[in-house]
Amino acid sequence: MNSNFNLKAIALVIAGVALASGGYWVGSRGNSDAGRMAPPGDTGLDSKTGKKVLYWHDPMVPATKFDKPGKSPFMDMQLVPVYADGGGEEVGVKISSTLQQNLGIRFANVRRVDSRDSLELVGTTQFDESIAEVVQSRVTGYIDHLYARSPMQRVKRGEPIALLFVPDWIAPQEEYLALRQSGNETLAGAARQRMRTMSIPDALVAQAERTGKAQSHFTLVSPVSGIVSELGVREGAMVSPGITVAKIAGTNKVWLLAEVPEALANRARAGMSVTAISSSDPLRKYTGKVREIIPGVSTATRTVQARLELDNKDGSLLPGQLMRIQLEAATSVSRLVVPSEAVITSGKRSVVLVADASNNMRPVIVTLGRESSGDTEVTSGLIEGQKVVASGQFLIDSEANLKGILPKFSNVDEMKPAQAAPMESGPVLHGVARIEKVSNDALTLSHQPIPELQWGAMTMDFKKPRPDSFAGVKQGDNVEFSFRDGKDGYTLENVKMTGGGKK
Repeated sequence: MNSNFNLKAIALVIAGVALASGGYWVGSRGNSDAGRMAPPGDTGLDSKTGKKVLYWHDPMVPATKFDKPGKSPFMDMQLVPVYADGGGEEVGVKISSTLQQNLGIRFANVRRVDSRDSLELVGTTQFDESIAEVVQSRVTGYIDHLYARSPMQRVKRGEPIALLFVPDWIAPQEEYLALRQSGNETLAGAARQRMRTMSIPDALVAQAERTGKAQSHFTLVSPVSGIVSELGVREGAMVSPGITVAKIAGTNKVWLLAEVPEALANRARAGMSVTAISSSDPLRKYTGKVREIIPGVSTATRTVQARLELDNKDGSLLPGQLMRIQLEAATSVSRLVVPSEAVITSGKRSVVLVADASNNMRPVIVTLGRESSGDTEVTSGLIEGQKVVASGQFLIDSEANLKGILPKFSNVDEMKPAQAAPMESGPVLHGVARIEKVSNDALTLSHQPIPELQWGAMTMDFKKPRPDSFAGVKQGDNVEFSFRDGKDGYTLENVKMTGGGKK
């Protein structure tokens, strides 16, 4: 009896020790886990890197922040820590020099340049009406012969245009010749003066004197070299004083009518220098100046016409030619400029990424002016000498999105941390994966690492652009795929079987 009691007592003691040891181990383990899961606070350091941890997040959903590590509720992956940068404040994006080279990031300086106001326009040529000449008859007569047969015919100065028969000139000439032969100089002089009042040319009278016969025909000639822009009569037609027989347009200068958008009308001024290039000869440049700005806005095109004057001594320009035009002001103005590619425009605002001495980048809102020759004027937001990112901005924007500091880009007005928003449309990225599931809205892919986004291998959903997209793929297929980071998440662009065609 005593022996059985002793055995039971010993067993109870051993069980108690075991329970106590187990409880101590569980408690120690629990305290260790609790310490590991505790928020880092101001003194939380990553045991692997020794860096201060601000929070944890899922790189696929960077807007949601967690105060402790663990598995992502959105993806089949572990949460990623986000470390403090420069005293624990999120002041921008820090990218290593190696990654800068891989991403092709280039920098440029904000500089001041002296530039002239300029406009690039399109216009068409037309005759210069200010140098046009008309060929008219001063007497009543008939067109016996036309030398200029049709409009747009080229003529030279002094070339005949029309042969005019004037019957009213015959009698005065015969009277003058008879008085001259009679030797009565007084009456002959009076007859000569009467012929001048009748617009009988002196050259015609001299010819009558030489031949002794009255001249009934008179030739109308071109006063200038140019093109017959108008021909108002035909052979056999009767003409009277003031009737225009032909209109000759000079070609030494031409007008160029340029359409200036209404919003830019105040930038075009008379006297600006003009450089024009014809589409028929891109290597040839024509120079001139702005003659005048025609008052009035076209209700159809909402443009103002500028009348330009171009030099055309060689006659190579013809009416109706389409030309590209550049207007420049006579004086230059000092402006602050950055490369145009350095500006990120969202529609509501324009942003430039400014880098400090350690290449820590932050977004700055800028006010833009005019763009010319690859540079854009900055009227506010920057100072001369600052370093800005000239290329790779969208890759940096993507990097900022993944690190959870995208609020700096989307809420740059406040320049303080805020809820991040996904990019509207990122670059096309590529990967290799195995299809785990196919649904109407998405494909579940187990993909290999994607270095551009610093993703490891993981399983996640990618949205389809349409429910009927990629109908040929099925669960278990090995595929190559491309996708974009859009407003609604990661959306597939293309999926094709490995070694096969597009599905």
